Amino acid sequence: MTESKSMILGCAGKSLTREEINFYRNECPWGFILFARNIGETEQIRDLVAAMRDCIERPDAPVFIDQEGGRVQRLRPPLAPNYPAGGALGALWRNDHDAGNRAAWLMARLHAFDLLRYGITADCLPVLDVPIEGASDVIGARAYGKEPRSVIELGRAAAEGLMSGGVLPVMKHIPGHGRAFADTHFELPTVDASMSDLQRHDFAPFRELNHLPMAMTAHVVYSAIDPKNPATTSGKVIDEIIRGEIGFDGLLMSDDTSMKALSGDFPTKAAAILAAGCDLVLHCNGVFEEMAGIAARTTGLEGTSLQRAQRALTYIKNRDRADEAEIRAEFATYFDGVA
Repeated sequence: MTESKSMILGCAGKSLTREEINFYRNECPWGFILFARNIGETEQIRDLVAAMRDCIERPDAPVFIDQEGGRVQRLRPPLAPNYPAGGALGALWRNDHDAGNRAAWLMARLHAFDLLRYGITADCLPVLDVPIEGASDVIGARAYGKEPRSVIELGRAAAEGLMSGGVLPVMKHIPGHGRAFADTHFELPTVDASMSDLQRHDFAPFRELNHLPMAMTAHVVYSAIDPKNPATTSGKVIDEIIRGEIGFDGLLMSDDTSMKALSGDFPTKAAAILAAGCDLVLHCNGVFEEMAGIAARTTGLEGTSLQRAQRALTYIKNRDRADEAEIRAEFATYFDGVA
């Protein structure tokens, strides 16, 4: 087995091309990620996931997906039900904290049932961003609420639901995307909030849940910390804030390098992300030339990063014995007709 490289990659379509197979075999990414373009029917998804793992000869290689609920949900009916967005869970929580927390756990546990059916073992959830009034809608209703307490409680419940079902949670977007007034898919936002405001509002959910196994960075500049570089490529943000102030010592992956918020060519992006202190570089769109650029400057997963990666996978070894029909029936008491 070849040493894994510090990257997570997508693919172009619903099956691997010969070029992709050879590339993955030679470059050996640590994991893979799926998007809507990769999703067809049940056996096709299973075959694609199996083919990805076969390329790198690692049956435990994590396969990621964004399965939040609401508008960010890659698996849709009939492959999985349409689930409510995080904001709907937040509305329930504001009326009844216990009911909201239980519904968040149940929904995440159902995500785990849905994902494992296709061999998908990691979900980029929970969303721990705390939006402010007027911020970009790129987070919007994906957030559990507009104050830290609801985000902390619902995010914790969601992460625990995923792990109970044997799926690895990835909290995002550390250290907080909620103040961004631009969509990072298209441009780089700068947040000018004071350090005290960031600590109180934005960092709080990540600090409370700093024990979780994985996190994804924000392509956001925080002028009070590093006015020149987004968190993803800022050694200062990663070392002093994510590892220091927040206290997160888990596996840290970048957000997607194909988003327009990051400047430079793909080899330059990959090198900057790893130099700043991220453990893994994420590339999502499946464009072969871009993936090759990422791989050109991505190093082998080793040292502390390798230890974090190995530790992350231990979080999903012990699945509970929950009954899927019972979980769906209980969830339907909160959101009728969903499960």
